[in-house]
Amino acid sequence: MSLFSANTKNPRRRPVLARSTAFRPSRPRQEGWQPLKLDSTLAFISLAFVLIGLLFTYSASAFETSAYVKRQVVFDLVGIGAALFLSQTFTRILQFKIFRPMNLMYLTWVLLIIVLFTRTQAHTHRWIDLGFIKLQPSEIAKVTLVIYLADYLEKTAGKLAKNWQLLIPPMGVGGITLFLILLEKDLGTPLLMGGVFFCMLFVAGARLLHLGVPVLVAGLGGVIALLAEPYRRARVLSFLHMGGSAEETISYQVRQSFMAVGSGGWLGKGLGNSELKMQYLPAAHTDFIFSVMCEEAGLFVLIVVFGFAWLLYRGIALARIAKTTFNSLVIFGLTLTICSQAFFNMAMAIGLLPTKGIALPFFSYGGSSVVMTLVMMGIVLNVVAVDHTQNNLRSDVTHYKNRNK
Repeated sequence: MSLFSANTKNPRRRPVLARSTAFRPSRPRQEGWQPLKLDSTLAFISLAFVLIGLLFTYSASAFETSAYVKRQVVFDLVGIGAALFLSQTFTRILQFKIFRPMNLMYLTWVLLIIVLFTRTQAHTHRWIDLGFIKLQPSEIAKVTLVIYLADYLEKTAGKLAKNWQLLIPPMGVGGITLFLILLEKDLGTPLLMGGVFFCMLFVAGARLLHLGVPVLVAGLGGVIALLAEPYRRARVLSFLHMGGSAEETISYQVRQSFMAVGSGGWLGKGLGNSELKMQYLPAAHTDFIFSVMCEEAGLFVLIVVFGFAWLLYRGIALARIAKTTFNSLVIFGLTLTICSQAFFNMAMAIGLLPTKGIALPFFSYGGSSVVMTLVMMGIVLNVVAVDHTQNNLRSDVTHYKNRNK
């Protein structure tokens, strides 16, 4: 039984969002375009995070150059524009054949293959240099994989628990995607996406017994990938034995992060007064921006932590009352992707997880990360708005546990 699946008497029918009739208003058609009413909570959290992120991007990088914050403003404006556009049009765009979920996956695979032949940066192949922006295909894959899986699970609603063979197609698509990202020498993103992938299968009704073997295979692959690269082994050993002389170089980043977090105290040193960002803390405006935030804001940084927790709670709450499996899983998958990445980054900054190049959504400097995070929020806003508009925000919502009975 699906946790978020929609009420349907015929699971073989096409997804509701794939039919043009799904977008016809129940009341008489009005002249002119009528914008969808967006969820105020999600919109407020997103805008607040963007503004706070710009503030700390400036604080973390201004001593070097103001170019970072200027580019970040451009990235944010592009992302907000994309989010506003998708918040009104996403479900309509999916009706076009070229934008069907599987076609989006084909496009993603092409980009993931192209990036493998680009010039290496920091010993990895992660970016396609377009001049005005460096496109990171793995960020696009986070979005398209969730959309594909939600579409597939919509078509197989109510069948996963009885037929394990239905798991083979999504496992194949997900496996190819994560393997291509792994070839970029990026282990963190496949681990995060793999976690979201299996969570979506579970809440859609897949049995833990059926997911056990794929999880073990994926875990074994992760261990092999971890042991295959000396620098990854060194990072894990450094994390497990922090402070040893053999790990001095490897653990430098996280030790500087500890100093930044600890030196901030209860109230912080004040905005712009971070000392560790002065060439001591590497990647202060990207991977370790949370450490700078802790140093300058102290415990006030908990507002950001609670903000991501609020975002996750709101996303799950909206997914539970959504009227279709597709809507539920898109909301759940994209919200979980953003929040799990945020919690991973913050846990890394305070030493709860090994060091890994995972950006803090909305806050870390970077074009692809910022734009695609806002794109995800735009898609979630659209799905929520369409779902509520179609059902006129009825109060007699069927409880999610009873939808497949």
